[in-house]
Amino acid sequence: MAGVVILSFRRKGRNVGGGLGGSNGLQLTAFCAALLLAMPIGAAPAGEKIIILGAALSLSGKYALNGKHTRNGYDLAAGRINSQGGIAIRGTPHTIVIKYYDDQSTPARGTELAERLISQDGVKYLLGPFSSGLTKAILPVVEKYGTPMIEANGAARELFNKGYRNIFAVLSTSDQYLAPAIELAAEHAEALGKKPADVKFALAMENDPFAQDVRAGVLDDIERLGMRLVIDDQLPPDLDDMSVTLAKMEALRPDVLVISGHEKGAVTAVTQLRSLNVHVPVLALTHCDSAQLAEKFPDAEFAFCAMQWDDTLDYKGELFTSPRHFAVEFRNAYGYEAPYQAAQSAAAVEVFADAFKRAQSLDPKAVRDAIAATELETFYGKIKFDETGRNIAKTMVLSQVRNGDYVIVWPPKHAKAKPVVPKPRP
Repeated sequence: MAGVVILSFRRKGRNVGGGLGGSNGLQLTAFCAALLLAMPIGAAPAGEKIIILGAALSLSGKYALNGKHTRNGYDLAAGRINSQGGIAIRGTPHTIVIKYYDDQSTPARGTELAERLISQDGVKYLLGPFSSGLTKAILPVVEKYGTPMIEANGAARELFNKGYRNIFAVLSTSDQYLAPAIELAAEHAEALGKKPADVKFALAMENDPFAQDVRAGVLDDIERLGMRLVIDDQLPPDLDDMSVTLAKMEALRPDVLVISGHEKGAVTAVTQLRSLNVHVPVLALTHCDSAQLAEKFPDAEFAFCAMQWDDTLDYKGELFTSPRHFAVEFRNAYGYEAPYQAAQSAAAVEVFADAFKRAQSLDPKAVRDAIAATELETFYGKIKFDETGRNIAKTMVLSQVRNGDYVIVWPPKHAKAKPVVPKPRP
């Protein structure tokens, strides 16, 4: 057996597998898993019809924690769909089953397992892995077989500019991550004592594909809004020293410092700004939540943080009626707060369910075309795909660290408080 396999399954009002907990949840035992794996891929237990979604997912290796969040999101959505009667196709209810293999956080293994799921196991629809790199690795396999894949955790622009027709992403892509921060700076130029064209930006970006995508989007927005770029530093991976950039800031005095350097870069930014006594009126970052800036770093107060999703947003949906509803269900099932990775993963399963309903078919091409035509309001936000498979209906949101919490402040339609601009001096 190649890797760990878990099947998410619920019928007749109870859960089996996928780690679903809560008062009505049961764990799928290894024995039951073995029995289900022994079934032919098209077989249905107890006369029921099933739809199998396949996923090569990081259940071990460096992405194991995020793989866990992704799996839990997939399973929670599948379990809820099944508990509500499944998916009716031409009058016949179908139960969703998710078949997982462990890609061990490596692209080569992910590619091998995607091939196995499709060519050996006969899986006709895929859920994406965790990370842009692992998603990129399996895309040639997905395209070779014409297998529709909905993914929730690959944000790189390069996934969508190669002409692939079978990838669809529910999340915002990396070039969109800090767009709200640039808009906020333009709207609050007067508070900075400037006209929008005079607002000065400093960029400190890790030299890796994700951060460079973020940089490209920020540069486009700065140019579009006619603002000024005075520092554009591209820093080494594992961004743990920004002293050179901060020294330049002392001389050039930018109004806005924009940073993307994963968790380590976010921590480095807030700690070195404090230790070197450098003040910047607006600080905007990625990876605040995974770095736990609000929770662990008092120096992060008033920093602006790019966020894919938050449970305080006012989105409405059908499967989960609101972000808060999803968050409560997730905590009841798994015993910890819902991370955005889990939310967007659950949304991917919801999009598949919606496409099956509209297609009224299990033909992969018909399902693919139904996915492409998606226009869906969900607890995760609006979902509509362009011709490349990117979600063009959902925006990133910007939170500001306030008293150890993340408070949504931009765009105004989602704001829970007004942004504090500029950052008060210590």
